[in-house]
Amino acid sequence: MLNRLLKQTDLLVAVALVSIVVMMVVPLPTPVIDLLIAFNISAAVVVLMLAVFNKEPLEFSVFPSLLLVITLFRLALSVSTTRLILLNANAGDIIRKFGEFVIQGNAVVGFIIFIILVIVQFLVITKGAERVSEVTARFTLDAMPGKQMSIDADLNAGIISDEEARTRRKNIQREADFYGAMDGASKFIKGDAIAGILIVVINIVAGLAIGMTMKGMDAMTALQTYTILTVGDGLVTQIPALLISTSTGLVVTRAANDTNLGQDIVAQFFQAPKAMYVTAGVMIALGLLGMPIIPMFGLAAVFIFIGRRLAKASVDQGVQETEAALEQEVEETKKPENVMGVLAVDNMELEIGYALISLVDTGQGGDLLERIILIRRQIASEMGFVVPIIRVRDNMNLQPNQYVIKIRGAELASGELHAEQYLCMTGGFEDEELPGIPTKEPAFGLDAKWINASLREQAEMSGHTVVDAPTVLATHLTEIIKSQAHDLLSRQDVKVLIDHAREQSPTVVDELVPELLTIGNVQKVLSNLLKERVSIKNLPAILESLADHAVATKDLDRLTEHARQALARQIVQPLLDEKRMLSVLTLEPRIEQMILDNIKPSEYGSFVNLDPIVAQRLITEVAADVEKVAMNGYNPVILCAPLVRINLKRMTERHLPHLTVLSYNELVQGIEVQALGMVVLEQNAS
Repeated sequence: MLNRLLKQTDLLVAVALVSIVVMMVVPLPTPVIDLLIAFNISAAVVVLMLAVFNKEPLEFSVFPSLLLVITLFRLALSVSTTRLILLNANAGDIIRKFGEFVIQGNAVVGFIIFIILVIVQFLVITKGAERVSEVTARFTLDAMPGKQMSIDADLNAGIISDEEARTRRKNIQREADFYGAMDGASKFIKGDAIAGILIVVINIVAGLAIGMTMKGMDAMTALQTYTILTVGDGLVTQIPALLISTSTGLVVTRAANDTNLGQDIVAQFFQAPKAMYVTAGVMIALGLLGMPIIPMFGLAAVFIFIGRRLAKASVDQGVQETEAALEQEVEETKKPENVMGVLAVDNMELEIGYALISLVDTGQGGDLLERIILIRRQIASEMGFVVPIIRVRDNMNLQPNQYVIKIRGAELASGELHAEQYLCMTGGFEDEELPGIPTKEPAFGLDAKWINASLREQAEMSGHTVVDAPTVLATHLTEIIKSQAHDLLSRQDVKVLIDHAREQSPTVVDELVPELLTIGNVQKVLSNLLKERVSIKNLPAILESLADHAVATKDLDRLTEHARQALARQIVQPLLDEKRMLSVLTLEPRIEQMILDNIKPSEYGSFVNLDPIVAQRLITEVAADVEKVAMNGYNPVILCAPLVRINLKRMTERHLPHLTVLSYNELVQGIEVQALGMVVLEQNAS
């Protein structure tokens, strides 16, 4: 039965709270009062011990609620004892013994001692705990944004994992909730102290009146009786209250640590031998000036002994730590993990010269790490996959203003920044009034120049686009990620995406993987889409399409085309003008047939096996027509047959990386197509 009751903790707490309220109304016999008083004292001692032995405040996160319950219980107990004191002039053996012990036959001295105890409790402990709770709560809430940014920066730099970041964010939220609750709960302690003082006054005044008028006592007998009971009642109330107040102060002033309070005090109080020697000298000086010699010189000897022991222990510890460090260094060099660590390659790295460190250092106002976090979030929102952690490192081998972007250890792009200047994009014409360092905008290759901050407003007034150095780097990094998304997407990333999609569409995922396609096959299809900057955010639609067509074919190029058809509206929408018109170039039927006739399958996907001269001439014709279309203000788009589309894109992507190639099957209802021209290949070219 006891085990069953202990499992119903919520029911036990509810019954206890109701019982506390009932105590205020229902008279209790003195034996029950004695038991409850003993329980109150023991509970306060337990709370104090928990506050001393815990290593961080969150280990005792229930303390604010517990504080309210204990305070309510103590007030209910005071009401019950007051009822017994005034009705029977007897509130149990514990209260009487406490009163007699403190008063020692002298009611005036005993009462003064009790008043001093109340003053200490109210003005020192309670006031201090309340103020500390208030200040700690305020500073904890103010520090939350900075702590969140620090976690994001550590996560982005790869210092911590996603799981560790989630745990630290949760702890920050719990810490803020805890100190906010403690700020409110400390008000209960203050109110409890005030209530205790008022109850003491009521007990003495009302007790004297009742004793002399209703119980026939003389003044001295009534004073002696009710003073003993009042002091005893006040002590059994104020001592637990003092313990709880002390516990509150310990909890809110305790910093998170790996050791408890006792270990911290010993380790930090006895850490400086010189402090012990100076203290011993002060005690000797006081003894020579006329203070009692025995206690002064005795304490001086103790401090000298402690100082010598600490000095010897410090030397021994230093030797042991040095030997342990050497042994550990030798052991570490023998471990194979050290070699394996050298073999690790980061998916994406950003290396910067020493002059650009200020862009990363938050102490110097750098916000590049925050921008990288926003970039990863933006890519996830737009492209539908999570960019791997981007390691940011300083590289002294680079030029001071240089940066390098690497993917899997290979340099992919580089650029040069001037941290204190602004990049002014001139838009293709030179402004002689703006002196600066000529350069190229790294992301899109536009003509630009670096100008001083004092010229920024002038450049903007002249119609130029002006951006700061972190924005230049962030834009370049974003473009690199988008252009290389297909290479960054790994099988592990795809597995995570599929597991997430399973929550929305479990049936299609279970049908497709691994029955019809492996995760590697799905990865290649998704990579094909990302290579042409098609977002894979609508993964359930892609998986639906693959599940529909993987039964008939395992050709990944064909499956990619089917996936594009499922995303047709998403692909075509950005290409429409304000009239929902799609302006396209078409291919001469002979070119489409020539490409179809020369498609050859391979283990790396299909390719067009054309004569190099013919292929080059075809690319030249496509480039010329695309340039004409672009000069007329249209977005270059080529429309062709589905089987031709992916092969034509592969033929032209090296020379025309931003060319959009659509298939007829990707034309959705509700849009109008306008043919701007046809790509024609001369007869002698074939």
